[in-house]
Formats: sequence, structure tokens, C-alpha cells
Amino acid sequence: MDNVRLILIMSLGFILLLMYQAWQQDYGPKPQQPVASTSTTAGQNLDNTSSSVPSISNSSSEEIPTITSTTSPVELPVAKNTHPLESNSRIFVETDVFKLELDTMGGDVRRIYLPNYPVAIDKPDEPMILMNDTLPNLFVAQSGLVSKEKGAAPTHLTAYTSEKSHYKLKDESLDVKLSWQKAGIKVTKIYTFHKGSYVIGVKYIVENNSENQWQGSLYGQFQRNEADLGGSRFLYTYMGGAISSPDKLYEKISFDDMRDGSFNKENRAPWKQGWAAMLQHYFVAAWIPNPDQPYKYETAVFSGGRNALRLKGPQKTIAPNQQETFNITLYAGPKIQKKLAELAPGLELTVDYGWLWFLAQPVFWMMSKIHQWLGNWGWAIIIITIMIKLAFFHLSATSYKSMANMRRLQPRLVSLKERYGDDKARLNKAMMEMYKKEKINPLGGCLPILVQIPVFIALYWVLLESVELRQAPFIFWIKDLSTQDPYYVLPVIMGITMFLQHHLNPAPVDPIQKKVMMALPFVFTIFFAFFPSGLVLYWVVNNILSISQQWVITKKIDDTV
Repeated sequence: MDNVRLILIMSLGFILLLMYQAWQQDYGPKPQQPVASTSTTAGQNLDNTSSSVPSISNSSSEEIPTITSTTSPVELPVAKNTHPLESNSRIFVETDVFKLELDTMGGDVRRIYLPNYPVAIDKPDEPMILMNDTLPNLFVAQSGLVSKEKGAAPTHLTAYTSEKSHYKLKDESLDVKLSWQKAGIKVTKIYTFHKGSYVIGVKYIVENNSENQWQGSLYGQFQRNEADLGGSRFLYTYMGGAISSPDKLYEKISFDDMRDGSFNKENRAPWKQGWAAMLQHYFVAAWIPNPDQPYKYETAVFSGGRNALRLKGPQKTIAPNQQETFNITLYAGPKIQKKLAELAPGLELTVDYGWLWFLAQPVFWMMSKIHQWLGNWGWAIIIITIMIKLAFFHLSATSYKSMANMRRLQPRLVSLKERYGDDKARLNKAMMEMYKKEKINPLGGCLPILVQIPVFIALYWVLLESVELRQAPFIFWIKDLSTQDPYYVLPVIMGITMFLQHHLNPAPVDPIQKKVMMALPFVFTIFFAFFPSGLVLYWVVNNILSISQQWVITKKIDDTV
């Protein structure tokens, strides 16, 4: 049984290591940010400043980057101004799910407010801000056309014109048109919004009214700096980039990867059926190109600590007096798995369940079905915990029977400890002979638990990552399952249940291990006091069910002795 306790202690150490790594993500030393080559300060409002495309090189000099197209290298423009984002005039768009600001400079998406997702449950009228063009949390979506001939295409550094400055969705869809014209080339950039949807269509109609053929490519990019978005200090969630390719449906491109240029060094060829996204807890923005066309993906870093993830399509040629249409899709909103899966293969994986996603996704599917029936995510957590417990009922019973038998042998183990003292070899030999005589496997209480661990870890990530639980109420004082219990009731109950479990288990023979196991309920109570209440609710229910099953089995075995 000492070995079982040792494994449990090692498991606790592993959990503490994960927590330490998460703490390092939040509070550890950050890589050196590129030094801004401008006089812009971190607190300066950049509404009236100038935009730029990041450099493929990882210096902060903002050199003009080169993206290799399917035919020949094409340069994207870079602002030479003293400010990172330039603003011309704003276009305000309102739908039932968006309050959005476009800028006629490049037609960028500069700000996105999500009215259906307040910043906090006690601030229902203050919408969450997903995109913003001011520091310290700069995050914008940009797109444009680039041509080998300088000035022959509108980039995100080109000023458009718009007929209106305010648009509001009244029907099923809404088109917002921006126009640009030069030397016989006319470009109409159209944003299309749909009722109840976080999907935004982006279309470029290029009319070649000149005497020469026109060549150009469509690109899209995100600019974002690494910022603290708040949230729990004990639970790390990923913020950064991600891409998809036929070889790997979901691949993280962290800000560190962007800074060291590791992704660009791979020099991957363009591919079809991909997407590029910027992720944060509960929300995602993704550029989704035409799946039938090969796109090139790249990252970059440039002054002011800005990081960029972008994609560029193949070059198209438009003959004189002809026109061509370029299309790309922008998703900006909550990580709703069903909707993301419908948009592009692998996009639902931005709900980052980690390496156990293949277990977590079915668990979430079942939870969502229970929620449809009960209408309360708290009760859905309770029901899914009961279902998982029932699924592992026999494995748990085997474990608890082994623990009960070990508990029955506890006085004899203590006697052996006193007899052999510090002679570990003779003590272990005597213990193994006793186990063999009594037909008890000392690992019988541990192995069934190890089998269940992947499922419970998967459930943990489901409760942590699912946006559906954000600001979801349960009962009484629990108004938001994604935040900590305001009165610490659930963590205290969890600590009590762990204390009861400790007394049902056989006590370690080693006095040091005994003290460690006695301290665990208090340690976990402190940790879980800051965890989301949905996670603590799951742990409380699981502990109560485990105690009930273990008490019944232990009582039966004690009564037969």
C-alpha cells in the first residue's frame, strides 16, 4: 500500500508542477518584446495612427516583407509613419450579435463588441470587446489585395470611400460597401453580415477598365499584441495563433513561435483547405479562405510588440474590360463547436481540449444534450458526473474492495513495521508474503483509478474551455459557473469530502506519508477556492458518489470479517 500512496503523492506533485507551469505562463519572465522604433507609448490611443503589415524578418525595423506566391514573390506594403495604425474615418455597423467598427483606411475591422457576451454577469450592459485598435490589447483583422505593380491594388494601407458611416441590420443580411479606384482599376470591398451569425463575408470585386491586364492576390491577416486579458490566475488557457492544414487540422502558432520565426523557417508550400486564427479563452477570430485555392501562411513580428499571422492566396490575372471576384470569410465570436465545425474542417478544435480532445468532445456533446433537457449547466455537470461514475462503477468497486481489504490488514501492517523497524528489505518481503496469503493485490486500489484519469481530465477541460458555461448560472449563490464560488461554499464542501475519503482509505504505514495525506484536503481546498465553480461542483459530486460507493463496499467487507 505504501507504493500506492507513493504513486498518489507523485500524482499530486505532477498536478502541482502543471499549476506551476500555468503560473509561469501568467507571471514568469516574458521574452523580450521588440523595441518600438516610434515614440508611441503603451498607453497612447492609436485611433488616429497608421497601420502596417508585419515584417517576415523578426527585427523591429519593419522592412517590407516578401510573401512567396504560387508564381513569383510579391511584396506587401509596410507603413513608414511613426505610428502603428493609421485611421481615416469610421464606419459603424450594428447587427443582433455585433457592434462593429470598420475603418476606411484599408477597410480594416478595428473594433468588435459582442452584446450577447457581457464582460461580467453583474455588468449586463457592458459588452465584451473581442477586437480593439488601442493598446494595451491591440487586436485587428485586416485584408487587402496586393499586386506586383506598385499602387495598382488597395491594401490595408489604402483609403477607401463609403456612402454611409452607419449601418444597421434590419433584414436577414446586410452589405457594407467600400470603394477604391485608380488608373482604370475599380475595387469594391463588400462586408456581408447575417442575422444571428458571427460569420462575416468579405468580397472584393475588381473591375479592370484599363488597357492593360491586372494581376493581384488576396491576403488576410491578424495583428495582435500579447496582453493580459484577466481571468483566473490558477488556470492557464491558450492565447495566440493557430492554423490548419491537410496534414494537421489544428496547429498552435504561439507568440514565441512568431518572435523566433520558427514557423517561417519551415518554408511550407501553399496548401488548400486551411485557415488562420487568433485564439483566446472562449473566443476566436479566423480567416477562412476558399478551400479550393492554395494559400500561403506566414507569421511576423514588428515594432510595438505586435505579432501577425496571415495568409495569402494565388495570383489572378484580369484582362482589360473584365472583372474578377475574390472571397474570404471572417469568423469573429464565441467558440461554439457546432458552428465552427460547419465553417471549416478542424476549426472546432480551437475549443482547445488538449491532447484528450477525442474524449472531451463526446463528453461535451452529451453534456449539451443534457442541458437541452434540463436547461441548466450546473445540473448537466451533476448528471454527466453521475453517468461517468456509473460507467466506471465496476472498476471503482474493484478499487474500493482492494482498499477495504488493505484497511482490514492495517493493524497487521503496523505490527510488521514495528517488528522490522528500518529494515526495508525484510519489511517489504513480509508484506508481500501477507498480500499473497490474503490474496490481495496492493496495486488493486490504484490501477482502476488510473484507467479513469483520462476521462476525468477530459471532463476537466470541457468545463474549463466551453464558452457555454461562461456566465451560466446554477442555483442560489452560484450565478456564474465559470468563476470562483463567491462564498467558497463548494470548495469547503469539497475539502470535507476529501477528508471523509481519507478516513475511509487505509492509513499509510509511513508516518511522513500519513501527515502528507492528512494535509491534502486542506491544500486542495485552498487551490480549489480559486477554481471556476463548475469545476469544483464536478469534484464535489464525484467525491460524494465515491464516498457513498466506498462506504458501502467497506462496510460489507468489515461485516464479513
